[in-house]
Amino acid sequence: MNAVLNKNILPNLVALGIIGLSFLFAGPLKAVLLSTGLFALSGALTNWLAVHMLFERVPGLYGSGVIVLHFEQFKQGILRMVHEHLFNKDRVEKVLSNPDGDLNIDLQPIIAGIDLDVAYDQLVETVMESSFGSMLGMLGGDNALESMRDPFKRRMGKYLEDAAASPRFQKILNQQISNLTSSEQFMVRLDAILQARLDELTPEMVRDIMQQMIRKHLGWLVVWGGVFGGLIGLAAGLVSVFA
Repeated sequence: MNAVLNKNILPNLVALGIIGLSFLFAGPLKAVLLSTGLFALSGALTNWLAVHMLFERVPGLYGSGVIVLHFEQFKQGILRMVHEHLFNKDRVEKVLSNPDGDLNIDLQPIIAGIDLDVAYDQLVETVMESSFGSMLGMLGGDNALESMRDPFKRRMGKYLEDAAASPRFQKILNQQISNLTSSEQFMVRLDAILQARLDELTPEMVRDIMQQMIRKHLGWLVVWGGVFGGLIGLAAGLVSVFA
């Protein structure tokens, strides 16, 4: 923020300093310095005002606060940019689909969240309902199989991880993603999510977003406005003296 303030204030102070310095001299030098200072102040001040008017309303100045006044157009522009350049149908399909199975989606976190105890309980229930159930009943019933729970969970988890990482499974998964992202329903849903998020924005939020992105760089407009204004003023002063 200090750097931004320096860019906004320093050129104006330098221009005012040159104007003040001009009154210490007389004759042609005074005219050249005064012209240089006035033109520099004009360039820096008007550029500073233009930057300020971009973000803030200035009473009596039509068109000031353009971002706040036209934030609906900015929102629609953001939505259009996202659609055309980031999430258009062709681009989404190209990024998320990979028929050769090279995307290698990591399903390990999902597999780790699967409750394999439920799978084991279902297996035991199936065994107990089979013709082996009466035999196991004489050996303690399903309690006799409890020692197999942990080995079953380890082996089943390893099997699911290996299966999910296999080229064949990855190819099928990629194809399903491709089918999903190419559907109109997916694009409609994506549009609804983006629109809902943009509808949460207020004029002040849009202004703050724009300020964070570009305001610190716009400070250079003030600097260069003062520099070029000063050069023009110097040229004008020299012409008036030597013409």
